[in-house]
Amino acid sequence: MRLSQNFTRTLKEAPADEVARNAQLLIRAGFVYKVMAGVYAYTPLGLRVIEKIKQIVREEMNGLGGQELIMTNLQAKEPWAMTTRWDEKVVDIWFKTKLQDGTELGLAWSHEEAILDMMRQYIKSYKDLPVKVYQFQTKLRNEVRAKSGIMRGREFLMKDMYSLHSSVEDLDAFYQETIEAYMRAYKRMGIGDDTYVTFASGGAFTKFSHEFQTVCEVGEDTIYLHRGKNIAVNEEVLNDGTLAELGIAREELEEVKSVEVGNIFNFGTEKCEQMQIYFTDNEGQQHPAYLGSYGIGISRMMGILVEKFADDRGIIWPESVAPAKVYLVRIGGDEATAEADRLYDELQTKGIEVIYDDRDERPGVKFADAELMGIPYRVTVSDRNLAEGKYEFTTRNSGETILLTHDDLLAKLS
Repeated sequence: MRLSQNFTRTLKEAPADEVARNAQLLIRAGFVYKVMAGVYAYTPLGLRVIEKIKQIVREEMNGLGGQELIMTNLQAKEPWAMTTRWDEKVVDIWFKTKLQDGTELGLAWSHEEAILDMMRQYIKSYKDLPVKVYQFQTKLRNEVRAKSGIMRGREFLMKDMYSLHSSVEDLDAFYQETIEAYMRAYKRMGIGDDTYVTFASGGAFTKFSHEFQTVCEVGEDTIYLHRGKNIAVNEEVLNDGTLAELGIAREELEEVKSVEVGNIFNFGTEKCEQMQIYFTDNEGQQHPAYLGSYGIGISRMMGILVEKFADDRGIIWPESVAPAKVYLVRIGGDEATAEADRLYDELQTKGIEVIYDDRDERPGVKFADAELMGIPYRVTVSDRNLAEGKYEFTTRNSGETILLTHDDLLAKLS
């Protein structure tokens, strides 16, 4: 990617109506474009980050035996009415519309009912179970107030997985496997050390659900950490009964602000009974299937990473999700230009992703944009350093700058 060919431009100031730090930085750096409150478009730079996050999650879901599909956003009323969740007194964030003949439709805010409606055609016998399916899908939620930038929007990208099982033991085992897969994904995205499996309210279906909460100063939630057991309790369920069940004491817990990065839920057989998802066991008896639901906000994760790692100069992307590994800067005349062009081609040939700042701009502008965009490493090709056969190599996270030969540079980036 040559910045001279990129249609976006960095901005010195974010839109006046944008108060969330993640959105301010992403807009200024050219990763997102604000359409309206709670609704953002993703530019080529932003899409690169989204796809990197998706791929990490995809690999972990595939490792669980998940099968990727994509459901429709348009939702028929009937499946949701079967579970009462079409009723706006039960779910108050629906966007609803109508066909020209007056038929009511909804725009999906989740997909449990839609998945189960489809599975009624495929699940007949215990031999058809378990089923594990997931998707990356745009969700639409009619939030009263869209806030926190891309961390809580009216339109957002989510990974949601659903599993159906023939026994509670099978669901429980897969549920635990999913917890482990989620933690691996968060570790790969650079937040594993600050992310905790958190006990939260299970609503009407079970005593607890599990959230994944990342310690973050701008978080909307308050959780209580037990660092020794590597677990946390959401403020909403912190009571003597919960503490006793988990075998922990109140004085062992540390209160912190956090942001939710995932949620998993064990529905038991309730929803399958409502949706009439039954299977025949090996003795010919009918039973409702067991359902689990597992979500990670993909675009939300992008915003969380910005909030978690940014400094006063801009974004700092973890290398695993950065839009490129290297921000290549050229400074000088024909010799520097020719060498930067050559190095750009060489790095790409070796599979190293590069954003090449080939613009006719002052060095200070290029360096400031490199820091704002948050690319992990900056390589500067200048006439002065070329005279010594070296490149300037700067690490965005630490700010450390060293001079490297060509071979040392390649070794460093490999």
